Amino acid sequence: MTNPSRKAEKDDVAVPASGRRRRFTVEYKTRIVQEAAQCRAAGEIGSLLRREGLFSSQLTMWRKQYHAGARHALAQRRGPKPKADTSELARVQRENAQLRDHLARAELLISIQKKLSVLLERPRREPSGKPT
Repeated sequence: MTNPSRKAEKDDVAVPASGRRRRFTVEYKTRIVQEAAQCRAAGEIGSLLRREGLFSSQLTMWRKQYHAGARHALAQRRGPKPKADTSELARVQRENAQLRDHLARAELLISIQKKLSVLLERPRREPSGKPT
């Protein structure tokens, strides 16, 4: 036997299946830093953080960024820097390898032609202005 009230409790849980990182806008961060600056009484900052669901470390970091460069610093994203576009780099490297191969073949053909000319003892044509 299952208790119907117990099943209703399980269905009411609003926890997402996978966690998701919250993203804060520059305007939101600025507003929170300014609100925290206006807090004077003991415990006001704590209640602000609880109301907004924030950690004190976030507020500390946002304050440093705000004082360092206000809106520009607050717009910076946390975490690893995005990697450079590797597809463009790979394409250029492939093209470079193909061109090097093409150059090596051309130089080989030129050296073969020179050697063949020497073997056949063909004199090189000298440019002359006189008809023979």
